[in-house]
Amino acid sequence: MTDTVQRAVPARPELAGLEEKWARRWQEEGTYAFDRSADRADVYAIDTPPPSVSGVLHVGHVFSFTHTDLVARYQRMRGKAVFYPMGWDDNGLPTERRVENFFKVRCDPTLPYVPGLENPSGPVSRRNFIEICEQMTALDEKAFEELWRTLGLSVDWSLTYTTIGDVARAASQRAFLRNLARGEAYLAEAPTLWDVTFGTAVAQAELEDRESSGAMHRLRFGAASGFLEIDTTRPELLPACVAVVCHPSDERYASLVGSFVRTPIFGVSVPVFAHPAADPAKGTGLVMVCTFGDLTDVTWWRDLDLDTRVVIGRDGRFLATAPSDVDGRAYAPLAGLTPQQARRAIVERLRDRGDLVGEPYPVRHQVKYYEKGAAPLEIVTSRQWYIRNGGRDNALRAALLERGGDLEWIPAHMRHRYDHWVGGLTGDWLISRQRFFGVPFPVWYPISADGTVEHGRPLTPDESRLPVDPTTDVPDGYTEAQRGKPGGFAAERDVMDTWATSSLTPQIAGGWERDPALFAKVFPYDLRPQAHEIIRTWLFGTVVRAHLEHGVLPWRRAVISGWILDPDRKKIGKSLGNAVTPTGHLERYGSDAVRYWAAQGRPGADLAFDEGQMRIGRRLATKVLNASRFVLGFGHSDAPVTAPLDRSMLAELSTVVDAATAAFDAYDHTSALAGTERFFWTFCDDYIELVKERAYSGDESARSALHSALSVMLRLFAPFLPYATEEVWSWWREGSIHRAPWPTEHFPGEPAVFAAVAGALSQVRRAKSERKVSMRTPVLAARIIGPATDLGHIQDALPDLRAAGHLNAVSFAPSEDGALRVSCTI
Repeated sequence: MTDTVQRAVPARPELAGLEEKWARRWQEEGTYAFDRSADRADVYAIDTPPPSVSGVLHVGHVFSFTHTDLVARYQRMRGKAVFYPMGWDDNGLPTERRVENFFKVRCDPTLPYVPGLENPSGPVSRRNFIEICEQMTALDEKAFEELWRTLGLSVDWSLTYTTIGDVARAASQRAFLRNLARGEAYLAEAPTLWDVTFGTAVAQAELEDRESSGAMHRLRFGAASGFLEIDTTRPELLPACVAVVCHPSDERYASLVGSFVRTPIFGVSVPVFAHPAADPAKGTGLVMVCTFGDLTDVTWWRDLDLDTRVVIGRDGRFLATAPSDVDGRAYAPLAGLTPQQARRAIVERLRDRGDLVGEPYPVRHQVKYYEKGAAPLEIVTSRQWYIRNGGRDNALRAALLERGGDLEWIPAHMRHRYDHWVGGLTGDWLISRQRFFGVPFPVWYPISADGTVEHGRPLTPDESRLPVDPTTDVPDGYTEAQRGKPGGFAAERDVMDTWATSSLTPQIAGGWERDPALFAKVFPYDLRPQAHEIIRTWLFGTVVRAHLEHGVLPWRRAVISGWILDPDRKKIGKSLGNAVTPTGHLERYGSDAVRYWAAQGRPGADLAFDEGQMRIGRRLATKVLNASRFVLGFGHSDAPVTAPLDRSMLAELSTVVDAATAAFDAYDHTSALAGTERFFWTFCDDYIELVKERAYSGDESARSALHSALSVMLRLFAPFLPYATEEVWSWWREGSIHRAPWPTEHFPGEPAVFAAVAGALSQVRRAKSERKVSMRTPVLAARIIGPATDLGHIQDALPDLRAAGHLNAVSFAPSEDGALRVSCTI
């Protein structure tokens, strides 16, 4: 490092105002701008998580994004050109719900567009609704960016993207069209998990099991030999019953397999099958298969090639008409009812007919919910878009498991979550949603002369036209006048699930097909940082898309963060209603202090929200300012470091540098901070006290050692305390500390000298504390007893120990037990 002329050091440095000062300077000077001219080998690319813009950021975001920033800052100081973009995940259900609740509006696609709509409320057109969503997300994104800048994220803001912007829409539509052309994307009419509240299909990765109260009912079915008893928690699905199943080994029902039984009330004849998924120890051992009560019903329906009798519609109510082979008169009282209402009606009729055996009894069981929903999911038959993900293709599943094995996982055990998820997939990835604020599928369908929409013959645009909106754009060869007409076309109105877009963040941010030179510099990326609960969604989805499109992993390693826990050890999050907004804590303690708290959490480990740690972090940042002011007050010296104590301190600092570097290379920022912090406090409490008399007197070795140590320690602290370290650096160095090289200095010397002298000084201080006298009180005589090696080290630096401890006569004696002790006469 080369010094410049020392600038004015403030008499009373303060943390207040540093965030505003340096955030502005960093932006003006392009401190964190990505260097596109760098060779790929010198680039470190980060696939930054785009936070969902549907409210406010909370301390969980601060926690995990600080960890990523620590990596970015370290790699930049190691000489890498760091590609560190920021994205905003602004489409999808969370945004729609926020807009609906805030403005009290809802989307009605049948309404006409109103240009310049002001004070919206109630039903609005699809286009108006999307415009409102865009306006709200723009405001949210501005607030998010201000908070991130205050926190000190070293992002290149010129690389910012949104998941609903033109760039993201074009990339998402391009990837989909290529998936479609290769047969990896397909349209299918199939049983679909359906959220009644949101009115949309839900993917397997978005499911959540919740323990719910229910009741078990025992029903009586008719058989040739009399009656059979079957237990169910959903008697209302009797009109949807298509089979009865038992286990192949269940001898009680072996003779029934291949025969037919009759459903109560409706009298429909349904077959009896054997299937290994039936549990002979559960209930009577017989199971009523309905289309569809749960995911097991779907499995049986597929495996046994059963009929389909659908009774529940997309609105969550019983359909107006019965399935074609079900008695319409028996079904009519159920039309339009909710499942709960239909259950009560069916149970009453079963009881009246004598087909209810005993009375229902309460049970607690796991029920599927959409992770953001409030009502149990139903399973309806609908036409949806899917991407193959190995759920029904063993070869693809094996390839994706192999990809997971090739990825470097930090911590390593997080790979098991990936393997467990991929190994347990039961179907392909459902990517379509029946919503509005999302990336449209770039698809139209021809309409035959008789008015039939031909979904089996999708019309797609050339990639050069992307992005398109099929609800307003027209397919090649057609005119707007042909929309919805026989011989014309119909638009696909579904939009892509937000994960179908977010799974392409490496491509979107990296300029895939838009900026080939940039993409070649950053892809595959070096790092994917993310939370563990979205391994099944974001991480796996991104692996799938990169595997299908590029045949490689999208990044070399994934660093997985833990959760922030509240005082009750519960996860903090918006959806849980216990989120803590970080703005007040950033104002109260300062950004460096909040970052210090966040850095206490290791990858994969949960961390308690602790303001006490923030107070400690603020004290550390303040000490960095004050200790630096003190050191720089001596003036600078480039003279050789010759005194044994000075050389020893710097040698010890060399071991701290090595340990911090190794820790950062292993993505263990917590250990890097802990080691640096320990040394810093020892430096302040012991070394400065030991050498300040020499430094005051103009000793060149002491002054040179002080300045060398300060330069190294500031750079070690820089990723954690970017504001305090930048402020001090500006007092005596040119440029930004965050563009300075990571310390690699190795100073010669014997580290044990500093340790021995500091140990002796500590005992002198203890003796004075026990006698309740000032630390400046002279010691008339000090007897130092210890191992010969320690005594020799202390004698090498005895003048410094005398000065710091105010010692007069000093004598030495060997110890028999190897311990170092100092007895003082005061």
